[in-house]
Amino acid sequence: MNKEIVSTPNAPAAIGPYSQAVKTGLVVFLSGQIGVDPATKELAGDFAGQVRQAFKNLEAVARASGGSLANVVKFTLFLTDLSHFAEANTIMAEAVPQPYGARSTIGVAALPRGAQFEVEAILVL
Repeated sequence: MNKEIVSTPNAPAAIGPYSQAVKTGLVVFLSGQIGVDPATKELAGDFAGQVRQAFKNLEAVARASGGSLANVVKFTLFLTDLSHFAEANTIMAEAVPQPYGARSTIGVAALPRGAQFEVEAILVL
């Protein structure tokens, strides 16, 4: 199997032993992105800001792999408070072109750096 590591300075660097994405053939596995601004390395203040920044980060990594969010076949969303589910849906609909990929949404107790939202994806080029 040919495995290519994808990295871009336009998204936050990995904060652990993982890559921003791994490309194998036409399939790209994008690691989870939280709402950290890659320039300031600061987490966006409110939930909506974190969701928007997380999708910007995911888009940057998708582009570095040769694709875009239009190529996503599966998203996984992680929320620390599922009462924000509708707000996350609205923002995702603004950030991701139709037709949408498959998706799972999971409520979690906590996320890295105190984030309220994280998104990961699989895309096919």
